[in-house]
Amino acid sequence: MDKKKIALHRVETLFKEADEIFKESKELANRYVKLARKIAMRVNLKIPRKLKRKFCKHCYSYLKPGINCRVRTKNSKVIYYCLNCKKYTRIPLLREKKSKK
Repeated sequence: MDKKKIALHRVETLFKEADEIFKESKELANRYVKLARKIAMRVNLKIPRKLKRKFCKHCYSYLKPGINCRVRTKNSKVIYYCLNCKKYTRIPLLREKKSKK
């Protein structure tokens, strides 16, 4: 198999594990996110959009809306506010004709 396919599979697995372990250990979930990022960087892999929004871009902690993350919409943007590092990420809302897969 291709290195990027293997890396993508591992990144997806690590995010799934982070989601499952988050209730017991937030530190371990954050560690899984950091490992997934390292694997993706090693093979120059873009993390998929659905997974990109699950961690903070500033402190790399795993985000769970309502627990350690606040999600709002304002001026056609989705705003993720991390309650760990007190920083936020603004993501533009894409219209259907502009949306990418």
